[in-house]
Amino acid sequence: MALAIFDLDNTLISGDSDHSWGEFLVSENRVDAQQFKQTNDQFYADYVAGSLDIFAYLEFSLQPLTKMSLSELAELHQRFMQQVIQPMQLPQAQALLQKHRDAGDRLLIITSTNRFIVEPICHSLGINELLATDAQIVDDRYTGKVEGTPTYKEGKVVRLNAWLKEQNETLEGSWFYSDSINDLPLLLKVDHAVAVDPCPALRETAEAKNWQIISLRD
Repeated sequence: MALAIFDLDNTLISGDSDHSWGEFLVSENRVDAQQFKQTNDQFYADYVAGSLDIFAYLEFSLQPLTKMSLSELAELHQRFMQQVIQPMQLPQAQALLQKHRDAGDRLLIITSTNRFIVEPICHSLGINELLATDAQIVDDRYTGKVEGTPTYKEGKVVRLNAWLKEQNETLEGSWFYSDSINDLPLLLKVDHAVAVDPCPALRETAEAKNWQIISLRD
């Protein structure tokens, strides 16, 4: 049995749930449409370029959560799942997950997106073990602050190492699937690095290192 680790956005689903949540908030009139969309798009461009200031982005992206109760957010997220996430589901991603289940592997998703957004998505994929950026909740309200280390770039390695120690787990025989050059620190740690519909920078790196390159969208 080996550990099979997966990125989520643009890997197991055909889009970015974090950026899409921002667009969904605009469509629901929960934020100032023009200003929020412009900033959301710029942060996403920074992410794609590998130059995202994760703490500046989280300060921006977590703020709308502070304006609503947990019950309001849960109801909103149900519509988000139905309208936005379900169309992003990939049959070949489900087949890949099943392949690892059949092999007896332990499945784990590690994503830089915050847990509020991604936990229901992971459950819809049949995966219950998740490392994500944790947003602070005090007195049943999001505060807009982050708890612990964001699961971004080297932060994914930091959080995974802590999880491995806690779970008495190892990376022997491990896999990691990702689309993004932002995940290079973790891709370099596993035994089997797989580039999934990779961005140009990751494709170049994967080809140079002779890593497997696959598509879940063909």
